[in-house]
Amino acid sequence: MELVDGLASPERRTLIQPRLSMSGPRILFCWALAVALCMSGICAAIFFQARVDASNHAAETSGNLAVLIERDVERNLELYDLSMQAVVEGLRDPEVRNLSAHLKRQALFDRALTARYLSAMVVIDGSGQVVLDAASDTPHAGNFADFPFFTVHRDSPSVGLYISNPYHSTFRDRPLSIALSRRVSNPDGSFAGVVLIELDLNYFRALLDGLSLGSHGSISLVSQKGIVIMRQPYSAAMVGLDISLAATVRHFRTTSEGIFTATASIDGVRRQYAFKNFQKLPLIVMVAKAEQDIYTQWWDRAIRMGSAMAIFCAVFVCVSVWLGMQQRDCMRAEAELRMLARTDELTGLNNRRTLFEALEHEWRRARRTRNPFSLLFIDIDSFKAYNDTYGHQAGDDTLAAVACCISSNVSRPGDSAARYGGEEFVIVLPDTDEAGALTVAEKIRACVSAMNIAHAASVYGHVTVSIGAATRIANQDTEVDTVLQTADQALYQAKHAGRDRVAVYGEEATACLRRRAG
Repeated sequence: MELVDGLASPERRTLIQPRLSMSGPRILFCWALAVALCMSGICAAIFFQARVDASNHAAETSGNLAVLIERDVERNLELYDLSMQAVVEGLRDPEVRNLSAHLKRQALFDRALTARYLSAMVVIDGSGQVVLDAASDTPHAGNFADFPFFTVHRDSPSVGLYISNPYHSTFRDRPLSIALSRRVSNPDGSFAGVVLIELDLNYFRALLDGLSLGSHGSISLVSQKGIVIMRQPYSAAMVGLDISLAATVRHFRTTSEGIFTATASIDGVRRQYAFKNFQKLPLIVMVAKAEQDIYTQWWDRAIRMGSAMAIFCAVFVCVSVWLGMQQRDCMRAEAELRMLARTDELTGLNNRRTLFEALEHEWRRARRTRNPFSLLFIDIDSFKAYNDTYGHQAGDDTLAAVACCISSNVSRPGDSAARYGGEEFVIVLPDTDEAGALTVAEKIRACVSAMNIAHAASVYGHVTVSIGAATRIANQDTEVDTVLQTADQALYQAKHAGRDRVAVYGEEATACLRRRAG
């Protein structure tokens, strides 16, 4: 009875359930993943555009700042230049030249030194000696014939306004200054000296210190020769430094203004540079914002929004997976319900309702194809006596064992086997002639007999089955119920002939297939 017990187990019934389709949960998961990826892509595109906007905004701000610095410096240096031109014009006036030193100083300089950041304003003659000093009636001692602000005018009459490199002033407490100078000519055009203004570099420092470009940004005022005049953040070591060979300076010489990104040779910080060449002065202003400062707020927003989006997408996918699992469980439950509705729970074969659906379907098809149609009606011999002797649990196990024999011998896709009721079974064999039906029936009978399940109330000593077979060529005048009745009558004939055998209705007992020994 070990085989019978195994066949009656729940595992056996699970094996015969149809494989559940998992396409639904997989599609739901793939759809959720695709949506999450699309949302992430959209979010990434928004972040990228926000980064571009941050860069453009920084460039626009830096460009505007460079223009403001240019205008401020040009306006103030133009005022100083006008003062020097007034001195040059005054020196050409004979009346002014004939005044005393005190009156001449008053007439030419007119309190020029009261201007903030103006270190000195003097007139130097052709030999390099100071002849007029705005600060005193007594000219400053010293010879300046070797200074660039003097020699450049001496050697070339067409220089105009000259702006020197930074140097320590020789007139007042040696502050870092730049010289603004203009040529003074004799009536015949020969060199007569220069007018000099020393401008304290604290003017540029104060101008740039009020501008904030982040903790790593910088603003530089550079001469067109590449000499640093002032830099913010301020560094005394940087003032006067020659950076003409730096890659950034090469950009300044290609166009009047522009924006580019490069790594500074001074401190190794990557910055966005907005530069502008002054229209009226040989100067360049450079506004440089560090990329890490430009994108600080962008990074903060990107991290917050990106984290929120990542959490949302993860939750969305997890919920979708959970819904997919719920859908899978529902599909499994529905499949089990469909199976229970179509199969016999004890034997795992089709139930009676499914049997009649299969009969109608295959009978209609047999009518169209005009192929033979066969039925087998199977009954377990003396089953009531078996239940009375061994109990209903053993009877159930025997039913399951017989169902297993039936299933193992009904293997074609179109064939179907069902429990008709009690200990009776019906097998539908479409496209099968009588010889084929009898072959299948004999295999089932022999299989049941070979299991040798003890049956004391049977004349054979073990469980046997009787099988009735019926074969018809379907036509419009015959109904499938007629074939079923014919198989049932053949089963009755097999019972009457002694059980444990196969019979075809209408044959005499001597024409029935004999039970095969062994």
